Amino acid sequence: MTVPRTALKKWEKVREFALGLPGATEDFPWGDTVAKVNKKVFVFLGAPDSGYPLGVTVKLTDEAVHAHALTSPGAEPAGYGLGRSGWVRVPLEPAGAPAAGLLCEWVEESYRVIAPKRLAAELDAR
Repeated sequence: MTVPRTALKKWEKVREFALGLPGATEDFPWGDTVAKVNKKVFVFLGAPDSGYPLGVTVKLTDEAVHAHALTSPGAEPAGYGLGRSGWVRVPLEPAGAPAAGLLCEWVEESYRVIAPKRLAAELDAR
């Protein structure tokens, strides 16, 4: 399965943004790419070569932001029961998929929910 170049560029921008947040690290559980802070995942990035459509999964606890994310083409509550905790999977490939800038806003929102307060404060100080 070939990943469309626009989706791959978005994925790369979102990954770079996520890893630039204070204390963020990259890990590869289950062969997928995730970004963690304080050993906790704040964004599931999947893998461009996984054979699955490319997408990101973020935790959005603000009701309006969560609802907005779910209006994206193909977006759905995350599997494995994570959707009940506010996690949303957003595909990057469909026409009308969110732009990288909006995805990065959602990644930051997810980071702020997961990160220790001191790291979120460091982000605010930037």
